[in-house]
Amino acid sequence: MKRREYDESDVRVRPGRRGSRPRTKNRPEHLDAQSAMVTAVDRGRWGCVLDGDPDRRIVAMRARELGRTPIVVGDQVDVVGDLTGKPDSLARIVRVAERTTVLRRTADDTDPFERVVVANAEQLFIVVALADPPPRTGFVERAMVAAYVGGLRPVLCLTKDDLVAGSDFAAEFADLDLTIVHGGRDDPLEPVRELLHDSLSCLIGHSGVGKSTLVNRLVPDALRATGEVSGVGKGRHTSTQSVAFPLPDGGWIIDTPGVRSFGLAHITPDDVIMAFADLAEAIDDCPRGCTHLGPPADPECALDGLEGRQRRVEAVRLLLVALKSNDPWMTGHS
Repeated sequence: MKRREYDESDVRVRPGRRGSRPRTKNRPEHLDAQSAMVTAVDRGRWGCVLDGDPDRRIVAMRARELGRTPIVVGDQVDVVGDLTGKPDSLARIVRVAERTTVLRRTADDTDPFERVVVANAEQLFIVVALADPPPRTGFVERAMVAAYVGGLRPVLCLTKDDLVAGSDFAAEFADLDLTIVHGGRDDPLEPVRELLHDSLSCLIGHSGVGKSTLVNRLVPDALRATGEVSGVGKGRHTSTQSVAFPLPDGGWIIDTPGVRSFGLAHITPDDVIMAFADLAEAIDDCPRGCTHLGPPADPECALDGLEGRQRRVEAVRLLLVALKSNDPWMTGHS
């Protein structure tokens, strides 16, 4: 073969370690994808219900193009692939919709990594036992901060009130306009069901306060494990992952594992105040770096000049104190 007869087809090119085919940046649009809600997460697999229908359950994996995109219970997603829901079938999550609300927390107040607990919930039921284990205002205040900042409406749900006569624990939050219900083993659940109707709600609380017992009463088919509180005052973790359950009368309830701490490293004092519309405008007049705690820490805090709202201001400042504290009692450690 003469030299002039050579062309590029005669030259052998050794492919690179990643192959010779160039990687395309074009991604399929998945126009046929169906909408679904994530109801459970377990080791790289997501349980979903198609179009919010509890009877159309599927299991899905995360599509490669999503990378490490976090997907949590409550997320609205688009799915493709095998949507039959038959045993061993597996769909793919190809899109995650923008979240309307987010409940976040960190392991503690020094942890730089925030964790999304639940997405798109409308209400956060903070479940607190009035005894065994004893209630802690610090945990409730921190959970309320996370709810307000994340766009959820907090509800205080008290259990085991039969063990304590005349508890005034709920009075600690009277000036925050906090909805309070009773969800103990012997309490009528009509007020709770009324709040839960046709909404997506989340339960959070320490281990042993009765969350799973409450879920089993609301959703008899849930069969969540319940356990007794140990003799040293610490509850056993009877739920190990967040799971969403359909309510018989409409709506969903998300049961979360019992928490031992509730860090708020991702939240600032301004975030807390901005969650209260009647106080938010005032902080525009605060000096730079104001923590809004008032004198002596912040002698020029604009919240002090709000006439007729000082009880409200003091109640919100209790939340700010809880946010600022690194005391394990305040963060909720058992």
